[in-house]
Amino acid sequence: MQSQPLRRLVSGILAATSVILVVTVAQPPATAAPVPAPQAPPGSSDALAQYRELAAEAEKLNEDLLKAQNDLTTKQGELDKATGDVTAAKEQGVQAVENQRKYRTEVGKFAGASFTSGVQLNKLSALLSGTSTQDFLDRSSALEVLATGKNAALDNLTGAVQQATDATTRASDAAKRAQDARDAAAELTEDIKAKQKTLDEQIEQVKAAGKNLSAADKAAQRDTGGKAPAVKAPTAAAQAAVDAALSRLGKPYVWGDTGPDSFDCSGLLLWAYRKAGITLPRNSAAQARFGTPVPRDQLQPGDLVAYYSPVSHIGMYIGDGKMVHAPTSGDVVKISPLQSEYAGATRPTA
Repeated sequence: MQSQPLRRLVSGILAATSVILVVTVAQPPATAAPVPAPQAPPGSSDALAQYRELAAEAEKLNEDLLKAQNDLTTKQGELDKATGDVTAAKEQGVQAVENQRKYRTEVGKFAGASFTSGVQLNKLSALLSGTSTQDFLDRSSALEVLATGKNAALDNLTGAVQQATDATTRASDAAKRAQDARDAAAELTEDIKAKQKTLDEQIEQVKAAGKNLSAADKAAQRDTGGKAPAVKAPTAAAQAAVDAALSRLGKPYVWGDTGPDSFDCSGLLLWAYRKAGITLPRNSAAQARFGTPVPRDQLQPGDLVAYYSPVSHIGMYIGDGKMVHAPTSGDVVKISPLQSEYAGATRPTA
């Protein structure tokens, strides 16, 4: 049986241990950054929720259309380069053929000079036909000059033939690249037309749903989430981009717009970072891959925060678990908590 002093000692140790555990669990490490918790934007009514759902689908279609348009621009650039390569290769081929003709003529002259009066010009004939040692040396020297010139002419001819072959190969390769780019551009053009048609139909649905919104719903859409806070970004470029984006609070969302008075989601970030001297890609999916990936617990003001898989919405982190973004049709540029369907973040650099 334990003595009274021993029981008191054990109780004291257990109590102290409990206090230590509580303090340890309750206090996170001083260096750990807070993890922003994604939150869904609040809705004021079922009508507004339905409107937002339709508008979000339209935004995705808009971003798909922007990506297709960007791909088309890339393919047209490839086509222009390939077409230029075809022209250059053909010009090089013409020059190579001309060089072949010239060097063949030179080789032919040396071949004709190999025989004089039926006697082959070589060192043995020079010795037998010479009248003196000096005559032999002079003839031998002349023959070496002829041989060197003949070899150079042959090398030039061989090089010209190879240049012509290479030019033909380059022209053929460039022509194939041009045709591939032309075919891809035509396919993308048709795809863009289809995407535009689908987007236009979706926009009509959004407009129809907008007629069911109450005054309170519309007021909720116009809410900017408060005044622009004083945000301290880690770099001058990020600071310029954050300041630019926050300066647009209250500006309306319009599909395909890049400012300065109306924006879609990626258009806002494109405009803001241009103010910082950094050119982002045009669509949200490409912007989500631009720069250095950033873990969510290391977000800093100016970072791009992307949503959905595949990415179809993007905003700019401003600290305190919030972002500035252009949400969707009917809405305005506003400050919101980080939302659900968080897909990752990147940090643009010059």
